[in-house]
Amino acid sequence: MKHLAQLALTTALAATFALPAMSADHPGKGVSVSPIKGSPANAWFQHMVVQLGLEALGYQVEETLEADFPAVHLAVASGDADYTFNHWKPLHNDFFGKSGGEAVMTRVNAAITGAGQGYFIDKKTAEAHGITNIGQLSDPELAALFDSDGDGRANLSGCNPGWGCELTIEDHLDEYKLRDAVQHDQGSYFAIMADTITRYNEGGAILYYTWTPNWISDVLVPGEDVVQIGVPTEGEFDAGFAVNDVYIVANNAFLEENPAAAKFFELVDIPISAVNAAQVKLLDGENTQEDFRRHAQDWISVNQAQFDAWVAEAVTAN
Repeated sequence: MKHLAQLALTTALAATFALPAMSADHPGKGVSVSPIKGSPANAWFQHMVVQLGLEALGYQVEETLEADFPAVHLAVASGDADYTFNHWKPLHNDFFGKSGGEAVMTRVNAAITGAGQGYFIDKKTAEAHGITNIGQLSDPELAALFDSDGDGRANLSGCNPGWGCELTIEDHLDEYKLRDAVQHDQGSYFAIMADTITRYNEGGAILYYTWTPNWISDVLVPGEDVVQIGVPTEGEFDAGFAVNDVYIVANNAFLEENPAAAKFFELVDIPISAVNAAQVKLLDGENTQEDFRRHAQDWISVNQAQFDAWVAEAVTAN
């Protein structure tokens, strides 16, 4: 039995469903696997796709653990969890390195690519005041447009502590001398964003951070409702955040002992459009373990030949 010593982890309830069609050979039979993910619910889809693949290989997948991202990396590094499909590169580089890096775990595969992130404001305010970058909010009159609590500063719906993105936002507030102009609202991201969406629907100006894949951009549609703003720069637009790839990261000992799982991790490839589609379902209230598993099963059904090929190739690695 694995123990997550001194890590603030929670477990999610496992759902029991019929497995996808399994290959004749089950190299994972008798082996228990422990996954872990970050706290945001929108990473469940890709984790369920991988879980179904491991189950097709015969592995017994334990309940998925959840934690903030530093603890996710520490758990994989220590072997308290075997893998995560929630490592953003380069956003989580420090978490990876400070947890032991390549000596104890491997970035096996960038299985989702092209994940963007940045600052957005409502299109009406952007066009009326010519706002294209967050540095312009050093002007008190512009900052006050986004003030939702009456203190004169712009309220930025920002990033939870422990996610990694909050560090970049804090750096921007220092670098562009915005401490007196912008308040970084943190806590429960999706609750804060619910208030932000309400403010927008009531005609107020909004300023927020978000990323893709995420359902936020299906509600506040870029180019229609909102526009992305960057950071102060000369010449080309600079979003201020790097585009990320989402990796499957696994414990090195687990990979060595389980070549079939390692090969499956290596082969998984999920289009970001598929992840975005799952986010819309999450927004619509399909947010239970049963829903997440069904979303993954539905995607696999549409891409059955590719999925079966991944499983078949993984079997040969054993």
